[in-house]
Amino acid sequence: MLWWGVASALLANVLYSTGFVLEKRALSALPALDTRRPARVVRHLLSSPLWVGGSLALAAGFAAQLAVYRTLPIAAAQGIFVSGLVLLLLLSSLVLGERTSGRERQGIAAILLALGMVIASLQGNGAASVTRTAETGPLLAVTLPSLAAGLWLYGATERRARRRHRQPPTGVAYGVAVGLLYGVSSLAIKGVSGMLTTHDLGNAALALFTSPYPYLLVFTGASGLVLSQTALQRCRASLIVPVCTTVTCVFTVACGTAAFGEPLPADPLRLALRLGGTAVAVCVLLALPRQDEPAAAPARPDGPAGEDGDGHPEASEELTP
Repeated sequence: MLWWGVASALLANVLYSTGFVLEKRALSALPALDTRRPARVVRHLLSSPLWVGGSLALAAGFAAQLAVYRTLPIAAAQGIFVSGLVLLLLLSSLVLGERTSGRERQGIAAILLALGMVIASLQGNGAASVTRTAETGPLLAVTLPSLAAGLWLYGATERRARRRHRQPPTGVAYGVAVGLLYGVSSLAIKGVSGMLTTHDLGNAALALFTSPYPYLLVFTGASGLVLSQTALQRCRASLIVPVCTTVTCVFTVACGTAAFGEPLPADPLRLALRLGGTAVAVCVLLALPRQDEPAAAPARPDGPAGEDGDGHPEASEELTP
């Protein structure tokens, strides 16, 4: 069963990375998406066969993730999911032609280090210490404020981006906001996977639908679809997806510990790794640039530097789909 879980996690990585890249490629050919018109966003998305193919790959990754949580403890699962960032960055470079700055590469490396510290702090707990379900009260106490914070941050970023004469955001704030939504979704997936059974299906279905898990999944799935695709259209996948993944993983580890009643490490070293890794990840996210720096345009004989022959400002290379 352990190797089945590892294989499912690796398959989920491939499906998620492929799905994100296909969706990003499709989004470059679609009209500008606006979160204030969610029905129009969904209509535009469904009109693209390439986007539908990417979404099907993500759906298959979701199914694989259910299998992972059935067979692996959350620590091992998150450790394998993080490795998918390498494949995502490779595909973004080869398929989308996206380039990351040196500062961003250093930040992503530090984020991976931070996640490794958090995951290392969980090693040795054993599968028996990972609970299947959480009490409704503690779960909602963690997830509802997180959903509110994610939606508020996304809305605040949207309002700042609409101001005139502002450079477009890199996607860090978008990634944090969507990462909070997907972190809640990850806890819901963990809860659903713990309630799946092939015995006494009637009572199992009743228990599932009287729990908050399916409703959290529906809400985060619907809102995450509109918000993530709008952000992915505007920003580089090679930055927004790693940031989103980092927030999701850190949230799952930190809040899952409280909501699912998993104990903090008693060993001082493991406790320091968990708290230190979380602190490093948060500091890196705060230090990443919030805006793309415009590329310096070469001077032309028929106009000043940064202007075309008609005197209009040239578009930054970062804004080119």
